[in-house]
Amino acid sequence: MTDRRLSLAVDLDGDGAHPASWRHSGRPPAHTLTAAALRRVVTEAEAAGFTLATFADSPLPAGPAPDDAGRLEAGTRAAFAALLTSGIGLAPTLHTTTTEPFHLATQLASLDHASRGRAAWVVGAADGDDAFATIGARALTGEDARREAADVIEVARLLWDSWEDDAVIKDVATGRYLDSGRVHHVNYIGTNFTISGPLITPRPPQGQVVVLAPAALELDALADVVLVSETDPDALARRARQAKDAGAALAFAEIEVVLDAAEPAARRLAVLDAATPWPDSGRLRYTGPAGGLVALLRSLPPAVDGVRLHPAVLAADLPVLAADVLPALAAAGLHAPPVPGATLRTTLGLPHPANRFAAVASATV
Repeated sequence: MTDRRLSLAVDLDGDGAHPASWRHSGRPPAHTLTAAALRRVVTEAEAAGFTLATFADSPLPAGPAPDDAGRLEAGTRAAFAALLTSGIGLAPTLHTTTTEPFHLATQLASLDHASRGRAAWVVGAADGDDAFATIGARALTGEDARREAADVIEVARLLWDSWEDDAVIKDVATGRYLDSGRVHHVNYIGTNFTISGPLITPRPPQGQVVVLAPAALELDALADVVLVSETDPDALARRARQAKDAGAALAFAEIEVVLDAAEPAARRLAVLDAATPWPDSGRLRYTGPAGGLVALLRSLPPAVDGVRLHPAVLAADLPVLAADVLPALAAAGLHAPPVPGATLRTTLGLPHPANRFAAVASATV
């Protein structure tokens, strides 16, 4: 047993992380666009005890033809999943560079209300001419894209605070729905946009939606969780410590997994790669038996607070994770499933943040 706990996230995009994952089932990629397919994987992930489910997204199709099926927008998938679940956190990828910031903040606040406090946001920063052509804009790359992401995170946090926690009063006697003195204007000037006015949605139940940012964006100070992609354990430990030194509360390791199931993992991976090679993402990749993955997770450096697993094929790897990996970690005291009804911040050990506008108002009284 151990006093240490790992939070376990799983990405549930499409048929799996491998670009040819659909070939395992023999069904065309488009079958994952159905409500039934999403219901199956998200309820399976919650029953397994995962802390968090993430949903990848892109302004462009997912990968090389003929493996493309397109995607249903990640925020929409997460909203659908909110009504099917009661404990698992839900984190869509929303791109700061191709999504209007006010709408992004509103969508995430609405997801937090729909899930009763289980919303999170994987920060995306799509770049390149093809991605920006989807909104008819000039491409932002490099430092410009990073600056845009920082601006959007900052204004989203301001907008989530624009309603105080007790702004909605529902006073039947006076016919007032809200106390207008507890709703605050945000006047923000970013590098490429301006926003004026409060959010149109009351403050999220969590106060602030949990923000997960890939380490490559170098937004550690603005994130609650930094997602670290390193193939070397020492480099992983250094980057995790760096993220938390910069202000992030938590650091998660990114790990791709191919597990022994009906056939050996290496053989299944070879068949998939023969159809469409799996590009090197810079993430740690594990191929082999469930016990080896358990040992790997137990050996992660103390600076790592959790992992986000990317199963190569959800239909093959998610059942093994549910049956063999998560129970072994729970038996070792390294993981516990979320408590139904708890907010994601509570599950992750993050405090309910004070509202900055309320704090200013109380300081001037």
